[in-house]
Amino acid sequence: MPRIDRRNASRYWSNRGLTGLNLLLADFTTHEYAPHRHDGFVIAATEEGGANIRSRNEIIESRPSVLFVSNPEETQSAWMGRSRRWRYRSIYLSDPALSQVIRNLGIDQTPRFAASALADARLCTAFLSLHYALADGNDRFKAEELSAEFFGHLFSRYGVRNESADDPIAVDRRRLTHVLEYMRTSFPDNLDLAGLAGMAGLSVFQLIVLFRRVTGLTPHAYLIQLRLNAARHQLASGALLAEAAAANGFYDQSALTKHFKRAYGITPGQFAAAVQPGQSVGR
Repeated sequence: MPRIDRRNASRYWSNRGLTGLNLLLADFTTHEYAPHRHDGFVIAATEEGGANIRSRNEIIESRPSVLFVSNPEETQSAWMGRSRRWRYRSIYLSDPALSQVIRNLGIDQTPRFAASALADARLCTAFLSLHYALADGNDRFKAEELSAEFFGHLFSRYGVRNESADDPIAVDRRRLTHVLEYMRTSFPDNLDLAGLAGMAGLSVFQLIVLFRRVTGLTPHAYLIQLRLNAARHQLASGALLAEAAAANGFYDQSALTKHFKRAYGITPGQFAAAVQPGQSVGR
């Protein structure tokens, strides 16, 4: 099983044989995550120390016995707080691994979470047991059983139905629909902020306010996240760092590296090495 033997280190790796499920083991004394998003669920439990996490426009304290959960496409950031150390484990769950989990639970809709901090010591223990089993990789039967039990309890206790059509955030999100769709297809280009605002019938200032309310990010930060997501997928497919940077609107590969490390805590090279089956990397 991968181990960390020095402080301010992280180790990221993919689960063997199950695309869309990645693991992180981190041990930080000085680290700050810039605002970023993931295209799948993020679930994490602190083993020692803690940190401050900003999620859904509120600041929560990550500490042992509190499980952190983040829905897909939700903005989050984190920084060291009063604690001098933050050691935690996390699971990143996206398709097709998420689809497999849903099938195993026998449900027809993926729940979402109304809260990011779940004060549930037993669920934290179950999560850590699952993480250890997945990291070990030697007993797939055990890992599948622990996965079904953990996600079954997590979704049944804390999962909620998707937002209703008249929810205020849903209304705001519909106002941004065309802008978001355009950015998702044109992110490698030199986009114009005033043009995006005009597309939504808003002033530039109104667009920025609406973006913050809906996504938790400014338009620029959202654009960087789109570029990072695309770069991640290309790196996972074997693209060179320079190729991924040029194809996704970054000025050069150093710019991609800077944004990547601020968002994910590892370099693009470490990520590319880690997503190869059975591999892991430390920093």
